[in-house]
Amino acid sequence: MADKPARGSLIFVNRYFWPDRSATSQILTDVAFHLAQEGYGVKVIASRLSYESDEGRYAAAETHKGVAVERVATPSFGRGSIAGRVADYLGFYITAFFKTLATAKKGDVVIAKTDPPVLSWPIGLAARIKGARRANWLQDLYPEVAEAFGVLGSDAISTRMVRRLRDNSLRQADCNVAIGDRMADLLRQQGVADSRITVIPNMTDDEAIRPIAAEDNPLRKEWGFADSDLVVGYSGNLGRAHEVDTLLDAAQLLQAEGRSEIHFLVIGGGFLREKLESEITRRSLSNFRLEPYQPRDQLHFSLTVPDVHWVSLLPDLEGLIVPSKFYGAAASGRPVIFIGSHSGELGSIVPERNCGAVVDVGAFERLADLLRGYADNPANRLHQGRNARELVEGGFNRAAVFAKWETFAASFVGRS
Repeated sequence: MADKPARGSLIFVNRYFWPDRSATSQILTDVAFHLAQEGYGVKVIASRLSYESDEGRYAAAETHKGVAVERVATPSFGRGSIAGRVADYLGFYITAFFKTLATAKKGDVVIAKTDPPVLSWPIGLAARIKGARRANWLQDLYPEVAEAFGVLGSDAISTRMVRRLRDNSLRQADCNVAIGDRMADLLRQQGVADSRITVIPNMTDDEAIRPIAAEDNPLRKEWGFADSDLVVGYSGNLGRAHEVDTLLDAAQLLQAEGRSEIHFLVIGGGFLREKLESEITRRSLSNFRLEPYQPRDQLHFSLTVPDVHWVSLLPDLEGLIVPSKFYGAAASGRPVIFIGSHSGELGSIVPERNCGAVVDVGAFERLADLLRGYADNPANRLHQGRNARELVEGGFNRAAVFAKWETFAASFVGRS
């Protein structure tokens, strides 16, 4: 009979945590609070800063919903320049490393997320020094993402060094949590043993986010959309991994055709938000409405304002990133148009479950045609929306994902 796991703690390390609103923070927050509620000892090491830098510094230490939170001081140069990002990363590496040394003990399992990139190396080193077990929760894979963006050269000494450190930290970890099957395949290609890989997808709050009809959504009326309009929505971070030109070209074409009932709604922020705003102005597009991030307790309204959602991912980033916003869009009971690779993670799921459509990057005429069809055939739109909701209920819901995390936790530490 296998030995019963020691009664240690799960120590998650990530730059952002509750009450921060960023995607990685919200995903970690849900898992950490749930595991604490289930009787596991849970600690989080995070930064005192918020992702959007729109809130004051968070408390250095506090306990919330049974989770002990330790927040470290870090630089705050921001995301405006590569040098500033690197300085912020290095600051968190150093302070989180020493906080992990001070916090972890034998019997604990230290779980490093991927914000900042390659966090698995310094945090894994600290865990090994303290005799704790090591795990990595991979939301993306660096340096491959930086290579795809052209930030790092594939043959550069710095890239090779970062990849070597990253690969060693993954191979030596007790477990690596990938968020998709294609990401898991990439880990195997890097020499990570299959026994050290588990797939746990991201999720959405399917209990709070439920389909709401257009006529019953007060936010839709507040934002000026009629029940008869077709609202094409995006919600979340619009970052470097995404793409907006296909949507802009389709919007321009539809406006020129006089399809005034088709509107585009973008909720959130991110690297591409400024480009989107400038292009809307340059092209004189009147069919867009832009809104800031919405409070989490209002997501059930904001995510059901659109009649159709779209998400995107540059094809070169397939397997390196899985757009987690897809799950919230699907939970709203709306079709999801994926702009990206047909052979990718979402490019396979969406047509297989008939819960939307897949459009190649640059295929704006195809996108415009799809949107005309959704506007003219609401019955098909509603059918695909029901399929999207069923997809979430069938495996990407909170209960199913929490069950996987409980299995993970039980394999490492005992309950209180």
